[in-house]
Amino acid sequence: MKDLNSIHLNGLRAVEVAGRLGSLQAAAGELGVTVGAVSQQIIKTEKQLGRILFERSPRGLVATPFGESFLPRLTGGFETLDQAVASAKRRDETILTISVAPVFAARWLVHRLDRFTEKHPDIRLRIDATTALVNLESAGVDIGIRVGAGDWPGVKAELLLAQEVFPVCSPAIAEKLKQPADILKIPAVIDGHSTLSWEMWLREVGLSGQQMVTRHIFNDASLCLDAAIAGQGVMLAWQTLAAYSLIEKRLVMPFPLRATTGFAHYFVTPPSRRETKTVTAFKQWVRDEIAGSMRRLGFQ
Repeated sequence: MKDLNSIHLNGLRAVEVAGRLGSLQAAAGELGVTVGAVSQQIIKTEKQLGRILFERSPRGLVATPFGESFLPRLTGGFETLDQAVASAKRRDETILTISVAPVFAARWLVHRLDRFTEKHPDIRLRIDATTALVNLESAGVDIGIRVGAGDWPGVKAELLLAQEVFPVCSPAIAEKLKQPADILKIPAVIDGHSTLSWEMWLREVGLSGQQMVTRHIFNDASLCLDAAIAGQGVMLAWQTLAAYSLIEKRLVMPFPLRATTGFAHYFVTPPSRRETKTVTAFKQWVRDEIAGSMRRLGFQ
């Protein structure tokens, strides 16, 4: 590659971009430098080559006859370099890194991992359970599941499940609840960090403005669910939090009425990264699992 050593690579890059885009302005934009810097790089490269590559005209840059034969080969060379760099950055696609909230991991995901492994034995999951709004790109996360309005910056969001809330309690407490108003006599276990209020559900059943009796306040929804299972009171839960305990009959829904929250579960992925087969497989598996559990619970 002794011939290549006589030419500055930055100059060849400027020539390639300018030739492909047809203007100094566009080339400067792609390279993140000034128009003057691009022009100087092209002039230097033409001197090093001993050939004129462009004619300057009111229409922009026009390749000379030599430039017309030279530029496509230069573009092909840089495409090969780009592919080589991309291959170095490519991660092991048999490992899937997932970012989810701890409560989702503990109450929904871990109970089903054996079924995922059975269906996809060649995929290993790396689970990052955090409440932080992680940067998927810099954290090396392939896919996340978040709850909210779906308008997070820097990610591509795909709707998974609209969030609904409803009371859950132990079977023993459920026996005392004959009509929705009876729930006002039962102590509530509260997630102190939650933005979801009992008013959402009370309004749905015609009890707007009524107040629940609070027994215990926790700083974690998973602890609230454990308290409800232990018979400490009634909890305002949502589908992915309570589904497994409802299916296992450790909890029951005393009333079939559910209230929408305006939020939803979303898949989130880095917008600049192509979707791999492992990501597609995980998304489809989650959708199938959620659909199956919703059918078992009679949620339509």
